[in-house]
Amino acid sequence: MSAKEWRVVNPDGSNRVIVTKELPGQRWLDILLAADCRLEICTSPDILSAGDIKEAMGPSCNGAIGQLTEDWGDELFGALKAAGGTAYSNYAVGFNNVDLAAASRHGIPVGNTPGVLTEATAEMCVALAFAAARRVPEADVFMRGGQYNGWLPTLLLGELFHGKTVGVIGMGRIGLSFAKMMASACHMNVMYYDPHCKLPVAEYFMALSRFFITQGEGPITCTCCDSLQQLCEGSDLISINTILNDETHHLVDAQALSWMKENAVFINAARGPVMDEAALVAHAKSHPGFKAGLDVFEDEPAMKPGLSECRNIVMVPHIASATVYSREGMATLAASNVAGMLQGFPAWNKADISGFLEGDFPKYAASVVNANEVGYPTAG
Repeated sequence: MSAKEWRVVNPDGSNRVIVTKELPGQRWLDILLAADCRLEICTSPDILSAGDIKEAMGPSCNGAIGQLTEDWGDELFGALKAAGGTAYSNYAVGFNNVDLAAASRHGIPVGNTPGVLTEATAEMCVALAFAAARRVPEADVFMRGGQYNGWLPTLLLGELFHGKTVGVIGMGRIGLSFAKMMASACHMNVMYYDPHCKLPVAEYFMALSRFFITQGEGPITCTCCDSLQQLCEGSDLISINTILNDETHHLVDAQALSWMKENAVFINAARGPVMDEAALVAHAKSHPGFKAGLDVFEDEPAMKPGLSECRNIVMVPHIASATVYSREGMATLAASNVAGMLQGFPAWNKADISGFLEGDFPKYAASVVNANEVGYPTAG
């Protein structure tokens, strides 16, 4: 057992499962206990190394729930396989910390937790957008510092979103939810840059535009951009909502930042390395009218030099999914993945995961991202 502190739940369970962090809620525990699992849960807030996790697995381990802060590659999947393991789930919807090819080589199905953090993450994008545009953190410090001596016409001027254009990089579930929020609330036009232009996206915003017209307001537009440059040049508010892979690493670099408007507001609540953080720091320092809101960082938990000095950048510590509903739901889906894999249930792999969150436990693994590669059965 690792030198880190671990607690044991259901010590006589027949399936030994390690969980590398304490997870919120009770339902996830109930799901694994119903699958007769012995749970060993790391209570340390420290990020575990591969050595820590291998030591915790020991010679016999049936499954594991890991974190996005851990490097699950050939070393760990090899160790899990050697210990008799047949189940792994990431406690995240993203899995850029997981080497899927390595997992598949070792025959380990990999689960993730989609569908429960879409609105929470989109809402954080909204929160960061308004906080940055209206300079809320600066104003808070200003007030707490006793600097407010009365209303002034030029005090802490910010940006207005109403009637302007929101640009979304990656029009998946979260990007679409964010665009809907901003278009509906602020009558914003929508631009997006995505490998695929999507008819349902256009149809939604055309319908919203028709509704605005019936209410005596002007129409809005939705544009699928041919290039990142087109989006950057045409948008007042830009949000990264794409996955991180080789193609999107440093997608927003110095060149992309140079295409943005002088007073653009830029949001990243996806993954830190999608942006060149050093380039962002340089741009923020040389363009005082530019503003940004960040939930993720390139070298988490560290920040690039100079980032903390940029008053025109709002920062929060990777908490976009940090609502009770989302984090407990993620735990439930991760547990459902491991419990389902250990019991031989097929993968659900459908968009509607609401059945996993309440009521009887479905006889499925919620989401297996490499099901095809490892020959894992799927529902229907």
